[in-house]
Amino acid sequence: MSLRLKLNVLLALVILTFTSTLLTLELMGTQRAVGEEIEAANRVATQLLTRVTLIYADTGAPALIDFLIRLGRVRATEIRLIDGSGELLYNSPPSPYKAGREAPGWYAHLILPRRPRQEITLADRAVLVVEADASRAILDGWDEALQLLVTGSIAMILGNALVFWLVGRATRPFNTIVRGLEHMRAGDYHTRLSPLPGREAGSMAEAFNRMAQSIEDNMNARREALEARSSLEQNRELTQFIQSRIEEERRDIARELHDEMGQAVTAIKSMGLSIVRRDTDTNPPSAEAAQLIVDTANHLYDVMHSIIPRLRPLALDNLGLEDALDDLVAEWRRHHPETQFSLSLSALPESPGDSFKLAAYRIVQEAVTNALKHAGAGKIAISLAGSERWLDLAVEDDGSGLSAGWAQKRGHHGVRGMRERAQALGGELELTAADGGGTRVHARLPLE
Repeated sequence: MSLRLKLNVLLALVILTFTSTLLTLELMGTQRAVGEEIEAANRVATQLLTRVTLIYADTGAPALIDFLIRLGRVRATEIRLIDGSGELLYNSPPSPYKAGREAPGWYAHLILPRRPRQEITLADRAVLVVEADASRAILDGWDEALQLLVTGSIAMILGNALVFWLVGRATRPFNTIVRGLEHMRAGDYHTRLSPLPGREAGSMAEAFNRMAQSIEDNMNARREALEARSSLEQNRELTQFIQSRIEEERRDIARELHDEMGQAVTAIKSMGLSIVRRDTDTNPPSAEAAQLIVDTANHLYDVMHSIIPRLRPLALDNLGLEDALDDLVAEWRRHHPETQFSLSLSALPESPGDSFKLAAYRIVQEAVTNALKHAGAGKIAISLAGSERWLDLAVEDDGSGLSAGWAQKRGHHGVRGMRERAQALGGELELTAADGGGTRVHARLPLE
């Protein structure tokens, strides 16, 4: 049921209740007034006629009839004279007031259920009947009730029509709001409402526009977030692909250096040593030149073996992450005896993927290299701890720490590379100040 119909029904009920109350009060008032009038008129008429009959007792019925004719109609009273044989000798003339009209029988019975009646017996056995006649008063009451009923009906019709029009006019802006909501439900978040008439409707239109703007902003933000997430995922995949290709190239180059270049340098060194042994006594200049070749081959071999771990740690492929990190820390200890290194490994995954092993290894390698080159660290602690879903990797030093505003400065390619490696696997990396000074690099890499 619409609001307009509800208000019309409510107004109709109110008017009906009010009209019914007035009709009830009108009926009760009419009953009381008619009763009082009938009782008073009947009493007066009875007393009067009783005395008159005594006066006309000796003269007989003709004189009494003449008196009654001259008396005429008595208000609210009907007088009849009946002789001893039952013949009607006299009947009161009808009232000229509202002649020819009568109230409905049910209404007359409701107002005056019993008509008072008095009979006066005369000397010649004639009977003078005095009976209350409230038909005119009842008709007045009926006319007033009918007028009240008609007035109430007209008021109800006009009131409902007025309320229907006013409510329709007041609720017309709500239809605009409903249409706007339907557009929003259909996905048209650009919907806006123009200013609506009325303070309440205007406030609702403003609230609707604010809501629509918020929803549109949220949807745009969500769409941008999805696009950014998709772009980030694509960048991660691209980064991981590029890194995997770079690592493959590095592994191939390292293998070529180790296998082909290593054998060639070893062969050159062997030939040089052979010439040195042969010409030391017979041809000293040739032996010196050969020794120079041997020394150069040794230097080239050492440089090659120092390049190979940077290109691709062979221990990572042959022995696994734990042994590769042990070898890496052992090498740092040889080259930096002034720095104290500690390595803690717990619950490492048994068979992590190649990308996972390489990312963890490179992050540790880059973090320790930065601590040695830039922080002047005296102690470096490396820890790797695995759980059901994550590998927590931390490198903490006691060096100079992070400078103020370091994140806004240019450079930090090593930090960016570590973060990209972690994000490419769906992990995260952060740099914070270590307890007691220094820097702490913490990375979380997903195991799944």
